[in-house]
Amino acid sequence: MFDISGLWDPKFKITPKSKVATFGSCFAQHFGNALKSRGFNWFLSELPPPGLSKKNQTAFNYNVFSARTGNIYTTSLLRQWVEWALEKNEVPSEVWEKNKRYHDPFRPTVEPNGFFSIDELRASQVESVRSFRECIKSSNFFVFTLGLTESWFNAKEGYEYPMCPGTSAGSFSEDEHIFKNQNFNEIRKELALAIKYMRQENPSLKFILTVSPVPLIATKSGRNVIVATMESKSILRAVAGQFSESNRAVDYFPSYEIINSPVFKGVFFEPNARNVSKTGVNFVMDNFFSDLLLKYPEISNEIYKGVDNNMDYLIPEEVCDEEILNSFGGDRK
Repeated sequence: MFDISGLWDPKFKITPKSKVATFGSCFAQHFGNALKSRGFNWFLSELPPPGLSKKNQTAFNYNVFSARTGNIYTTSLLRQWVEWALEKNEVPSEVWEKNKRYHDPFRPTVEPNGFFSIDELRASQVESVRSFRECIKSSNFFVFTLGLTESWFNAKEGYEYPMCPGTSAGSFSEDEHIFKNQNFNEIRKELALAIKYMRQENPSLKFILTVSPVPLIATKSGRNVIVATMESKSILRAVAGQFSESNRAVDYFPSYEIINSPVFKGVFFEPNARNVSKTGVNFVMDNFFSDLLLKYPEISNEIYKGVDNNMDYLIPEEVCDEEILNSFGGDRK
């Protein structure tokens, strides 16, 4: 099974000089680190404060995605971030308070202990929106990993949260918060809008879509989480595939298939049957770069020679907001 190759026929020539922005669900962060370790240009528009340790950079969501957005699980969240960045809409004023600290409802875990003040929160929020805008304007490629169909919205105002209020912070109210399991047409519409707006700002911007292979940790759908996972991932895979087939500026890379195809017999999952192992992550990234170099062998001459390009890299600790839902599961398996 480890000899399988040629799973991707890249549409675009990504060179080591190309600026590549990465966003999306938990699995998306592996693309950025793999790009950097292999001598490509992972575009980081929001850098950590000088002197911050690597451990705290990860804890405070720096160098996880190209900007400090936290996880963007859905295409509607992506469209929401794009509208904020391009000033088509304003960031809502809602703030969550917990233990006399303040949390950003749209980046609930980027500051693990919360912000000291609302002013500090707003300043950080403005910087992340500005940085996201810079990714749209300056990047050559935008990698986005679709993660979820299930989503939470403010019932009155209609804006979306990346997590259910009351999990990491805030409080849940059935009157104020509504659950929505988005369907194919809704997800495709939101993705189309996000890409349309971004290409209006940067007409040369190209997109690489992928689907997170990580199963749901919990579901509000009322179904067994195994069934909910397969339905959710199937819809996301269909949207990404059909969108890439009908749009010259969009490609699809099969992260989901590489990890979940029966031919690989589930060997890329950790014993909990949810987290993708380091071997699995590296196998996905090996396929990405080997297929890219197979189609465009000339770019190998441009890769920085001081980088160890042995198709392996140190897997960073994964930052995944959804993991907090484990704390609500008690002893259930």
